[in-house]
Amino acid sequence: MLWSFSDIDSGKGGIEPFAGLVFDSSHINLYGTTYIGGTYNGGTIFELSPKKGGGWTHTVLHDFNDDNGDGYDPYAGLVIDAKGNLYGTTYRGGASGLGTVFELKPPAAGKTDWTEHILHSFQGNPTDGANPEAGLSFDGNGNLYGTTVYGDTNGLYNAGTVFELSPVAGGGWKYTGVLWSFSNNGVDGSEPGYGSLVLDKSGNLYGTTSGGGTNFLGTVFELSPKTGGGWSETILWDFGSGEDGAFPYAGVIFDTSGNLYGTTFQGGEYDDGSVFKLTPNLTESLLHSFNNNGVDGFEPYAGLLLNHGVLYGTTPGGGKDGFGTVFRVKP
Repeated sequence: MLWSFSDIDSGKGGIEPFAGLVFDSSHINLYGTTYIGGTYNGGTIFELSPKKGGGWTHTVLHDFNDDNGDGYDPYAGLVIDAKGNLYGTTYRGGASGLGTVFELKPPAAGKTDWTEHILHSFQGNPTDGANPEAGLSFDGNGNLYGTTVYGDTNGLYNAGTVFELSPVAGGGWKYTGVLWSFSNNGVDGSEPGYGSLVLDKSGNLYGTTSGGGTNFLGTVFELSPKTGGGWSETILWDFGSGEDGAFPYAGVIFDTSGNLYGTTFQGGEYDDGSVFKLTPNLTESLLHSFNNNGVDGFEPYAGLLLNHGVLYGTTPGGGKDGFGTVFRVKP
């Protein structure tokens, strides 16, 4: 164990880290977020650095404090650019209380404090999205993409959005806008969950919604840039009977052949969740159906890692003692 979070000091170091970690460019220091805790109980951004001789040092880089318009309650983890700047989202807070996108810059020469900038405060219907749970993703041009669980641009469905921010020449960022508003109309998805978006080499975006679709059991979707501007959506998989999985909270990942892999919170053979594969010709198959039988895990929230053809993930429940598992799925 590298670090154990504690509420002994009223959680001033941050508690309840929901998301994963990111390395710096040297692959030495680790960065992450805690959902709550910190000086103002709004969550923190922290750094873990290895000590000489062993052990780790925990440093709070930023305390979220909504009293000054800051965001708070970051569910998601961070992404890092080549300059060491950290980017993420908060579920609440900001100018309208509906969440933010933020940047945290390393200390300038001779300084010790990191500097936070709010890049966007979500305003909700009918302007933009609300309450981002997922983290951000970079494309090859340095643009940032993310999702919100709620909000839209037409004020009708409140089913979530996909948004973009772009770097401005000379410094700073511009909120490019909402690329897609989910409609939850029995065809489109709704409420994209905890999973970040992934991009292919052509700049298409892929993700999941935890609701919506024909049977309101969730979808896997693709957003593609249109010639002349705008984006088009394609529903790649509409979870149908529940036996093919239901309610994918996490995002999807690619393999080198263009197959997509993900998890569903429920559904599958035992209705305890699944690991699924979606091929480029849009054939879906269940690689594993979880079974809450005292051995297997169940109801996976998180996504997957792929290493040499083997998938790895976690479940928050199930297993021998009922408190969750780490699993792998082999071909």
